[in-house]
Amino acid sequence: MAGTANHDYHILEPDIWPLVGSISALTFTSGMVLSFHPDLFGSASSIVMWAGLAGLIATFFMWFRNIVIEAERGDHTPVVQLHMRYGMILFIASEVMFFVGWFWSFFDFALFPTALNYDAETGLTSSLFGVVGSTTAFIPEGMEVLDPLSLPLLNTIILLCSGTTVTWAHHSLVHGDRTGLKQGLWATIGLGVLFSAIQAYEYAAAPFGFGGNTYSSAFYMATGFHGFHVIVGTIFLAVCLYRAYLGHFTPRQHFGFEAAAWYWHFVDVVWLFLFVTIYVWGGWGAEFH
Repeated sequence: MAGTANHDYHILEPDIWPLVGSISALTFTSGMVLSFHPDLFGSASSIVMWAGLAGLIATFFMWFRNIVIEAERGDHTPVVQLHMRYGMILFIASEVMFFVGWFWSFFDFALFPTALNYDAETGLTSSLFGVVGSTTAFIPEGMEVLDPLSLPLLNTIILLCSGTTVTWAHHSLVHGDRTGLKQGLWATIGLGVLFSAIQAYEYAAAPFGFGGNTYSSAFYMATGFHGFHVIVGTIFLAVCLYRAYLGHFTPRQHFGFEAAAWYWHFVDVVWLFLFVTIYVWGGWGAEFH
């Protein structure tokens, strides 16, 4: 009995996956940098990048698998769960700051549109402040933007409904209703897939491409990264649904599901800001497609 724990903390066993994840992250980012120079590295950059991505996916799968095993084994005591909640809060806070960067750039481009002026004698460029209606305006004259009251509004309603269904699933779990938990998760996952499908169609039908001006670049980067987060959140909830069918989660211990619900609500709130800022305010006064 000398090795019996006399505290509420979980001491982790040695694990190879943090090291594999670090090496994979370095490999993946290095492959992305190499892909910027195809004339020098050719197809080698793609091999390095995809190898790193495969390592990251394997790390995510195995690391989270270990966490699930620890939870079902009883290692996640109330103290451990509290600290995991702190970690999830800090993670979401870091995600908030990630999107703050995109909102910052969008407002900077919109409120202070600029154009680069090339000087043939010096070979230098200088930034000139533009005015609305000129060639340096944020939305170029004659450019059409997406109507915020069409597909964007529909997607907003879909995400708001998904926030309701994930809350329904959480409420059912807390009260021991496992049927309601599964139904709520199925509904949330379905709405998440529908949101992603509509956004993919919106991109395909958009009257402007990714490059060409600051508006289109800011639009695709902000909404695209949000779409990526929706896909990640949908996978997160799908794993929770699978675990629910395995009999995991109890009314008193279900941090895995709780973290997924927090993440999904974060995705909901970010979309509301994106809808109001980029679709409604950002396209104000322009012609709708």
